[in-house]
Amino acid sequence: MQRTAVVTGASSGIGAATAAKLAGAGYHVVLAARRTDRIETLAQRLREQGGQAEAHPLDVTDRAAVDALAGSLDRCDVLVANAGGAVGADTVAESAAADWAAMFEVNVLGTLHVTQALLPKLVESGDGTIVVMGSTAGFVAYEGGGGYVAAKHGEHAIAATLRLELCGQPVRVIEIAPGMVRTDEFAVNRFRGDADKAAAVYAGVAEPLTDEDIADAVTWAVTRPSHVNVDLMVLRPRAQAAQHKVHREL
Repeated sequence: MQRTAVVTGASSGIGAATAAKLAGAGYHVVLAARRTDRIETLAQRLREQGGQAEAHPLDVTDRAAVDALAGSLDRCDVLVANAGGAVGADTVAESAAADWAAMFEVNVLGTLHVTQALLPKLVESGDGTIVVMGSTAGFVAYEGGGGYVAAKHGEHAIAATLRLELCGQPVRVIEIAPGMVRTDEFAVNRFRGDADKAAAVYAGVAEPLTDEDIADAVTWAVTRPSHVNVDLMVLRPRAQAAQHKVHREL
């Protein structure tokens, strides 16, 4: 029977690229995101390319909607908990609690909701995989990143704890932790539509990672033999040696 992969945050960036890669690898892909038009367009394109894909509008912070998605599926073999994002780049002293709450809701509780809702089907599959889309921010703090750093630390904790709690069950838990990735929307959304501030993040960096790079990594990890678990994969562009050490050609 064809295996099913659910990808959250599939309307753009890493989520959309991952959905496309998994469809190309033979999975029936369920694209889950808030922007219905985007996921329907992508699902149609993937079907035209010979893949199996369907769109399912979803806000991962809405537990009832997440449960409804889980209930609509006959099976789930792979969950890519990718929905997330950053809001603002203020200092801890000056940041808004509402921004922190929004990041916690989508990154941490969103991951919790989809994991809890789909875990019974992942176990039932006999060979399930959960992919948590983390970040190097989940390990190293940086100025102006307090809320996002806290949220990504939370996602890292979910992945690490799940791996312990599911030991002996037929479910792998993989954490992908990208460093500097340039996508169409992440930084722009973080800076509330300020394209200049978003561009400054990547200024002078010849080749930041792309959404395709991360999608390749996810697909590779998911398609390893069932007994192989990629606990944690950290990806950075060559120009980024560490969170605070980036080579820029100015």
